[in-house]
Amino acid sequence: MSIAVAPENAARTLDEARAAVRARVEAAGTSFYWAMRVLPEARRDAMFAIYAFCREVDDIADDSASPEAKRRDLDAWRREIDALFSGRPTTTTGRALLEPTRAFDLRRVDFLAVIDGMEMDAGEIRAPSLAELDLYCDRVASAVGRLSVRAFGVPTEAADRVAHALGRALQLTNILRDLAEDGARGRLYLPRELLTAEGITAADPTTVLKHAMLARVCGSLAAMAEGRFVEARLAMRECPRRPMRPAAAMAAVYHAILRRLLRRGWRDLDREVKIPAALKLWFALRYGLM
Repeated sequence: MSIAVAPENAARTLDEARAAVRARVEAAGTSFYWAMRVLPEARRDAMFAIYAFCREVDDIADDSASPEAKRRDLDAWRREIDALFSGRPTTTTGRALLEPTRAFDLRRVDFLAVIDGMEMDAGEIRAPSLAELDLYCDRVASAVGRLSVRAFGVPTEAADRVAHALGRALQLTNILRDLAEDGARGRLYLPRELLTAEGITAADPTTVLKHAMLARVCGSLAAMAEGRFVEARLAMRECPRRPMRPAAAMAAVYHAILRRLLRRGWRDLDREVKIPAALKLWFALRYGLM
C-alpha cells in the first residue's frame, strides 16, 4: 500500500536531494562548480542535479564490475528516467532533477542519450570509426550540453548548436588529455581512420600509445577539437551573452587545456596537464563568475 507524503515532508525531501547533489559537486573539486556559480539559484541547482546524474552513470561505466552488471545498472537508470518523467523518481538525484525537468523543459531523449553513451563506455572502445566517435561524443558530451543550455535559460536552436560543437570540443580534449588513463582501462578513443592514415594498424592501447606516429594522430584529433571550438564560438554569438557565461567559461578552460596539451606533446603521457590557479582566477573574472 502506498503512503501519501505530506507537502511539508515532500518539500523536505526535495531540499535534502538538492543539498546532496550540491555537496557532491562541491566535493568533486571540479571547475564545473565555479563555472556554475554565476547562475541564479534555481538554474544552478538544475545544473548541479544534471552533473550528479552524469557523475552517477559515468561511475557505473568506469566501475570494475562485469559488462552485464554495468548494463543492469544503466538499465535501472533508464527506468529512473521513465519515473522522473512520470513525476515519481525514486533516487536522490532523480528527485533533485524533478523540478528542473519541469521548469526548464529538460528532454528525456537527452538523458537517455547520456546513458547510451555510458553504455558505449561500459563495453570496450578501441579505435572507433570517426562516425562512432562522433556519436559517442554526442551522447556523453553534447547531450549534456543540450540539457545544460535549457537549464541556463536558452532553449534555442543556436544554443543547441553551441551544445553540438562545444560538447564535441570538450570531449575530444578529454580524450587527448586522458590517453594514458583510458589506455590503462583498455580503452582507445583515437579514431581508426586517423590511425590508419599514419600507418598504425593496431588497436591495442599499449601498442598505439608507444607508436612513433602517435603525435601525428593526436595532432590531427587536436585540429578537429580546435575546429569545434571555433564552431561553438560562432554559435555562441547568436545567443544571449549573460546566461551563456558558464558555457563560455568552460570553453575557455578546455581550450587552454588543449593548448597546453599541444605544448606538452605526446611522449610523456603520464605528465598531467593542469590549468594554473591564477589563470582560473582570470577566467572567473573574465566571465563574471566571481
